[in-house]
Amino acid sequence: MDSASFQFVLFGILAAILSNLGKSPAWRSVVLFVASIVFLAFIAHNPVVFLPLAGFLALGFACLKLIERGWAKWLPVCLAVTIFVYIWLKKYTFLPEGIFLHAPYLTLGLSYIFFRVLHLLIEAGDGAGDGNAERRVGLGAYLLYTLNFTTFVSGPIQRYDEFARDQFTTTPIALGPRTVGLQLERIIRGFFKVNVLAMVLHNMQEYALAQLTQPISPAHRLFAALQLAVVYPIFLYANFSGYIDIVIALARLMRLRLPENFNRPFSAASALEFWNQWHITLSNWLKVYVYNPLLLSLMRRLTSQAIEPFLGVFCFFVTFFLVGVWHGRTSEFLFYGVLTGAGMSINKLWQILLTRAMGRKGYRGLAGNSVYKSLGRGLNFVWFSFTLFWFWADWSQIKTIFGSLSAAQWALVSLAAWIGMTVVLAAWEWLRGALLSIKTAGGPVLTSRYARVVYATALALASVAIVSLLQQPAPDVVYKQF
Repeated sequence: MDSASFQFVLFGILAAILSNLGKSPAWRSVVLFVASIVFLAFIAHNPVVFLPLAGFLALGFACLKLIERGWAKWLPVCLAVTIFVYIWLKKYTFLPEGIFLHAPYLTLGLSYIFFRVLHLLIEAGDGAGDGNAERRVGLGAYLLYTLNFTTFVSGPIQRYDEFARDQFTTTPIALGPRTVGLQLERIIRGFFKVNVLAMVLHNMQEYALAQLTQPISPAHRLFAALQLAVVYPIFLYANFSGYIDIVIALARLMRLRLPENFNRPFSAASALEFWNQWHITLSNWLKVYVYNPLLLSLMRRLTSQAIEPFLGVFCFFVTFFLVGVWHGRTSEFLFYGVLTGAGMSINKLWQILLTRAMGRKGYRGLAGNSVYKSLGRGLNFVWFSFTLFWFWADWSQIKTIFGSLSAAQWALVSLAAWIGMTVVLAAWEWLRGALLSIKTAGGPVLTSRYARVVYATALALASVAIVSLLQQPAPDVVYKQF
């Protein structure tokens, strides 16, 4: 039940109904806690597998209490220990094999708990010494925040103050019929993305991968490589954003507002824009706790105005290298981090050099040009799809994939993907704008209540029919493995 299944949706709706039977913070907290524990019980029936996770939570809470009680000087030690224990439990391959626990245990959700615990520790360190007892986090609130079943598997990564604002208020946020309808529509949309669209795209990817190992004609091999490169990013978006749609909607029905995690990422015209629109809560967390502190620290030490613009280039590389490190414990993910960091750094460097060559006004004019934006949109998609080979494949698969074509053929595939996705994404942006421009007195027809009801009904019927007929389980939510 840890994926976007019928069972998970029904479980979440039941929890929302029970939560709304009472409006007191205590009642809603009890419902959320019990629902989260029951959710964990569905994931694994043997309580022993949760012991390392419980130990990590206990470590985080002990460090939090230490810092809250005036021992802020221990914050660096607490952070270092927490990070090491996380790396140890996740069995990162650069650590010696002999130090790991070899009994089976659950790490599902650990990466997202890790971010929430670090957030609490850093914020407690920043607020240490102000004497504000209200800032302190009790054990019950700590467990609710870290184990919240709507954010446990794949995020989004929520700040504690946002969680506490909604969960512990005596006047819960409104939940009228229109809001309920919008959340049910979002659940249907997310379910369709994960269980229908992502499943179709996953099958296309598997077929293309199999084709590259078969004795087929060069033209068919080129097409299979193009399909493999283009399909996976769209699959990943449908798979991950669909799950996020479901949990955001379920949380809203429980009167909790989770942060958005996607904002039409493939409309981004550059890597810098893309990571402001893809996995937004991860990008924001790293911006606040890695990029900004690192940049400020470097600026204090390196005061040369000539070098200052290039500090951001370095900080982008470090920050997004850590994106790769967080995603997985193997060398493939380290290389994914190198590629992602390199893409962000090169994009930033490109902006700096163009601004110097053209001036701020000239660069802004170029960046706003529709052709330039379209080409950038296609190029960003191709770069993202290239980096993702190290996200989903191991070195053996990567060797097979890239060995199936010559370097010149892969260059041709990349060029075809760039041109093709530039045209497709530009056409999609135009079509979306054209449809939204059809308006009545109440606003765009496409977003009217009646259009949404028809749209949601069609998706619901299609989802039920396809899932029932195929009787094929949808691929797991990719991000639950992190």
